[in-house]
This record gives sequence, structure tokens and C-alpha cells, in this order.
Amino acid sequence: KEAISDVTFSQFNRKLRKGTHRDEPDHVSEIFTLCFLLAGLRGVGPKKCCFKFNDKQVSKEKVMSYIRTSQRCSNSAILLNMVTGRQLCVKPSTPWVKDLITYLDTKNISGANSNL
Repeated sequence: KEAISDVTFSQFNRKLRKGTHRDEPDHVSEIFTLCFLLAGLRGVGPKKCCFKFNDKQVSKEKVMSYIRTSQRCSNSAILLNMVTGRQLCVKPSTPWVKDLITYLDTKNISGANSNL
């Protein structure tokens, strides 16, 4: 008993790893690997999806740009980037949204050509 009580936990752990118990799995590395894999999976999904939609028509002067949401989202949507910095979700099938997208696309094309 005296020999065992004199050994600290870290010394015991080192002796255990050097001994015949080397076949046992290293749980620390398994947990680290699992955490690493889970952290990597967080970036796989879509960045932004819409679940609530703005139904009111928005003035085209208040919209800077738009982004189509990922096809992996459950709802097809357009994210409007407003001059105020806010983002609004709208349905792409709405007639005024289609007109707004056409307006923004032509505005961006003419703005890109003006620097030539």
C-alpha cells in the first residue's frame, strides 16, 4: 500500500501508458477529433435562409443589392440588402420583386460599363 500511495497520479498515468495498457483507446484524441469534425461541418450548410417574408412593396431607391438564398434552403427567397443595412426576405415569384431584380440588374450593368 505504501508504494502505491507514494505514486502521484501523473506518474501513475505515465506508467500506465508505457505498460501493457497501451492497447486501450486514447479518449482525449478521439474527443479532439470529434470536435474538429463537428466544427468543420458547421460551415457546410447554407449561410442564410428565409422563413418569414416581407409582403409590402419596397421602394427601389431603398435597396442597394440582392442575394438569392441557397437552393438548400427550404424556401426559395431573395434577400434584399437595404440602404439602412437591414436585410429583407421577399418571395422571388412576387411581381414587384421581379421588377426590382430587373431594375437592380440593369443598374449594376450600366454602372459597371460607366467606368470603361
